[in-house]
Amino acid sequence: MTQNTATRITHLGNAGIPVSDQDRSLEFFVDKLGFEKRRDIPFGAGDRWVEVAPAGAETTISILPPGHGLTPGVDTRIRFLTPDAEADHAELRARGVDVDPEIMRFGGPVPPMFGFRDPDGNAFYVVESA
Repeated sequence: MTQNTATRITHLGNAGIPVSDQDRSLEFFVDKLGFEKRRDIPFGAGDRWVEVAPAGAETTISILPPGHGLTPGVDTRIRFLTPDAEADHAELRARGVDVDPEIMRFGGPVPPMFGFRDPDGNAFYVVESA
C-alpha cells in the first residue's frame, strides 16, 4: 500500500438493505426492534427513501425497495452493539423476532453475539460491546 494523505471522510452514514415490502420492513424495525424512523420521503418515480436507526445512532439503515438488481434475503454483515447480548436475545425472541437459538460465545477477545433475521430473511447480528 502507498501512503496517502487523509481524506475528509469522517463517518459511516448509511447502509442499505434490499426488502420486498418497505411498509412491512419499516414496521419490523420500528415495532420489533424499537428503532426510530428517520426518513420516509418520495424518491424517484414512485419509490420512497426510508431510513431507520437505533435511538441516538448516527448511522442509519436504508430500507431499499425491490428492483434495481437488489434481492432481499442477504447476509447484510451489519452488526449492532448492545451492552447486554443475553437480555436483547431474550427480548427480541419474546417480540417474535427470528433470532438464533443460542448466543455465540467464541471466548477470548471475541464478544458474545447472536444473529437475527428480518421478514425478508436479511441477516443481522447483535454484538455485546466491551
